Amino acid sequence: MRINKFLAEQGIASRRGADEIVAEGRITVNGKPATPGMDIGENDTVMLDGKILSHKVKYEYYILNKPKGCVCTVSDEKTERPRKTVMDLLPPGAGKVFPVGRLDYNTEGLLILTNDGELAFRLTAPRNEIPKTYVVRVEGPITPVQLNRVRAGVEIEKGVVTKKCKVNVIETDKAYTKMTVVLTEGKNREIRKMFEAVGKHVDFLKRTKLGDLTLTGLDRGACRKLTPEEVFYLKNL
Repeated sequence: MRINKFLAEQGIASRRGADEIVAEGRITVNGKPATPGMDIGENDTVMLDGKILSHKVKYEYYILNKPKGCVCTVSDEKTERPRKTVMDLLPPGAGKVFPVGRLDYNTEGLLILTNDGELAFRLTAPRNEIPKTYVVRVEGPITPVQLNRVRAGVEIEKGVVTKKCKVNVIETDKAYTKMTVVLTEGKNREIRKMFEAVGKHVDFLKRTKLGDLTLTGLDRGACRKLTPEEVFYLKNL
């Protein structure tokens, strides 16, 4: 097993985050510094900051209705005044899990947290094109031309063009337009940038579905364990 996958399954970090931890020299294997991409086996002794990591892991799975005003990270150590994180919203007794993907500080909605690195990779790998549904509100009305540009894919950064997506208007008037948007990719601040590219400002953004998994019955800021049926569904998306 690759060292980054092993660390992800421990709930230490995502695979990308695990690579960074290895590069920082915090991981040893059989007393020697680990190297990115190395393979380990069940008989290898893996240590993080001098503490042995067990090869036996109990997976945990949570769904959170993330509110605005907290960050999708395990800790917020890069600011003088650490902000509230999604980890603060986990129920008492929750194990070491990490958020699957990101919702930015001002975005709310459905977020999965787990220590199952394989599932996290499955849900975030671009090639799997897992559909994610959002409710989006922009200031003022939006024209058919603007909508079609967003649906067809727009350049959000130099050389970065979004994939085609589904956009349906729910309601509109002179003050705002509310829509549902279904994406199959997850670039940083993608929806906000998509609408900025056509001259519209997003003032509300919420993820409401991951595949067919919804937030039904889960209040803003609330978190619960996924049912075995929901875990099975996500593993087979």
